[in-house]
Amino acid sequence: MRGRDDYKFLEIRDAIASINQKVSLIGVIAEFDFPKKTKGTDFLCTVKIVDESHQDPGLQVRVFEENEEKLPHIASTGDIIQFNHVVMKTHHGDLFAVFNKKISSFALYDGKDSDNFLPYQVSPKFQRRDLDAKFITGLRKWVVNFQIDGGSDDFSLLREIKEGERVNVVCKIVHVCEVDKDKWMAFVWDGTDTRPACIPTRLEDEKDHPLPLHLEPLPLPRDVLCTLPQLGTVLRVIFSQGIEKHCLHLLKTGYWVKFVNVLFEVEGGLWRGVLTPFTKLRYTPNEDSLVLERQRIYDLRLSSRSLLARLPFFSFPCTSRITEVGHKDVPCVTLMDVLTYSEVTAKFMCVVRVVAVLPWQPEDFYFCGTYRIRLTLEDPTARIYAYLYAEDGEKFFGGYPTADVLTRKRNVLLGMTAADDNGKETEGAARNPPWIHCCLKSYYLTKSDPWGSRHYRIFGTKLVV
Repeated sequence: MRGRDDYKFLEIRDAIASINQKVSLIGVIAEFDFPKKTKGTDFLCTVKIVDESHQDPGLQVRVFEENEEKLPHIASTGDIIQFNHVVMKTHHGDLFAVFNKKISSFALYDGKDSDNFLPYQVSPKFQRRDLDAKFITGLRKWVVNFQIDGGSDDFSLLREIKEGERVNVVCKIVHVCEVDKDKWMAFVWDGTDTRPACIPTRLEDEKDHPLPLHLEPLPLPRDVLCTLPQLGTVLRVIFSQGIEKHCLHLLKTGYWVKFVNVLFEVEGGLWRGVLTPFTKLRYTPNEDSLVLERQRIYDLRLSSRSLLARLPFFSFPCTSRITEVGHKDVPCVTLMDVLTYSEVTAKFMCVVRVVAVLPWQPEDFYFCGTYRIRLTLEDPTARIYAYLYAEDGEKFFGGYPTADVLTRKRNVLLGMTAADDNGKETEGAARNPPWIHCCLKSYYLTKSDPWGSRHYRIFGTKLVV
């Protein structure tokens, strides 16, 4: 027992032997979940704490309050929390402490080593005492080298996620922003490529309901886009309804986080993660073995001098051979490289999938002998519009073939394995476009508009099916 004269703080290993007793604890926050409504009138959040006496799996403290505002607003895992007069309980073999809003109190402190011992949040019944600083100092020194064992939890790479599954991932927060009124989105990354999703929409939907280029309502400003990694998927993560305003401060740009129990979905062929009241955030220092492993995978990929270094992971062992490119000297890059490149006009070679085309009917691909087509291209890093125009369209399709030949070429390009002999899609059939090489150039619409939006055009590429 620590501080016997002034405190009855128990170390966690002693507290777990004090079933049905009131105890006071102080520990490092190793994991916590988002607030949720109970079946009654209260709100609940669960905080897992550790100390030097009990590091794995830690002790869960279930905090009940009459509203979300009174629950602990934890700034970061690794911070320190003090609980007074919580009751040790056991239920179906699970051991935990219960915070009772009528008799218990808490205080939250920054976990970083400093001379500041003022809590950044306290509950109404909390009374600060002089000896608090002694325990806070001890925990701050200990947490510097603290490594939590993930226990039995498995953590997946983003390239391993599957639609509809709830999994655990370790990611770096690369951006957080409000994308709509009271709607926030986090952008996370682990250096790997998400698997390509099947495209659920019909070709004719592209006119009135085009596939999204991104899940946020408006594209990110260029200065923000240029801060994002150019290799590996930047995954969009949203909060389920009702938890945004209480948890935004938890996701700090530049920090690695362990997300436990994240739901993964596909919308418009784009991946997104959903943080729900059942999602937990776990303490994750930069020295964590899982963080180091992901950084090692990325650094190895980034440092490779091979032309394969920037190819999509799921395009291996080889891309489709349905296209030929005539500019072998153009460097192979990702679409994020293309979007963030500093100069215009510039030329690139990419490995992409064509997920949509407008117009969708081959007989409308050209008018008066001039091709005018908009293709939607994607790779693991981004989606863009790229245009096939005039002589570039002639090269791509091999002149001006009949509508039947153009239909066959279009179907192969878009992965329409479920199309009938006339090129009509089977209702509800998903498309899985092949990976192809293509050459791109960036340009402005007019020379007098250097600050306008960049556009992209396919050139030097031939479809050979």
